[in-house]
Amino acid sequence: MSGPPDGPGPAAGPGPREPGPATAAAPDPREPGPATTAAPGTLYLIPTPLGEHTSPADSLPAPAIAIAARLDCFVAENARSARQFLKGLPSAPPLQSIEIRELNEHSRTEDLPALLAPLRAGRDCGLLSEAGCPAIADPGAALVALAHRHGVPVMPLVGPSSLTLALMASGLNGQRFAFAGYAPVKDGERDAFLRELEQRSARFGETQMLIETPYRAQALLDALIRVLRPDTDLVMASELTQPTQAISRRTVAQWRASPQAIGKVPAVFALLAAAIQARSPGPPGRHPGAAGTPLAGRRGGPASRPPARRRP
Repeated sequence: MSGPPDGPGPAAGPGPREPGPATAAAPDPREPGPATTAAPGTLYLIPTPLGEHTSPADSLPAPAIAIAARLDCFVAENARSARQFLKGLPSAPPLQSIEIRELNEHSRTEDLPALLAPLRAGRDCGLLSEAGCPAIADPGAALVALAHRHGVPVMPLVGPSSLTLALMASGLNGQRFAFAGYAPVKDGERDAFLRELEQRSARFGETQMLIETPYRAQALLDALIRVLRPDTDLVMASELTQPTQAISRRTVAQWRASPQAIGKVPAVFALLAAAIQARSPGPPGRHPGAAGTPLAGRRGGPASRPPARRRP
């Protein structure tokens, strides 16, 4: 069999066209850019004092103060109050060398990647709230969520929490409780919201907690007294940890008989409604903490539960 001719063969027809360069999808502005090869830094959640009359040394344990004092990168609700907090730290870097970026109610979702960028590049940063623990009823929660999504370690530090302090001091059910945040501002919506919380409290024996800004605290207290049932327990805790701290627990009927003007102060409110009577025949239901309820039952379990074994 003869081989192919020595000369060139017939010209080939046009082959398939080469694909052009692929068009890249537009980047999502809500996502950080490509991660660097460096290990990410740690996002430290640093509590701050609950009032102007308390220094960091009086509110935070030594390990938390030591961590905050070595950082030079912070995200805060307000840069001015953050600087005031940092000035009270021992051995902190000069304020001029500290980077503070704001994350507050006016921030947009598109702003978050830039706040996370230093952490993804390997830099440790602190997250500060205006008062108390960051990321609880606080815009910083969005940054914490993004940090988790991108593998940035999150480290909460020990410090003051107005919610925990108010619950401790209330004597209400500390085994089952819920934080409802801020109540609606409009009267009709707020009244319906408070009645719903009271119904849930009565049904589940659950302490319901709210917070309010100083300029709306009195209005919320007045609404609670007006809307809730007379036998519901209501606690008001204001200016916690401050020299002017006030904690009052009464039934709503007692609040109505002796109203209290609290003025413009930061406040936490907690309520525990009397339990709804059981529909089946028998004694009325009791919520944990009601008079006559065995102490073991008040802890959320059966009264016959054996005592816990002490740890060595």
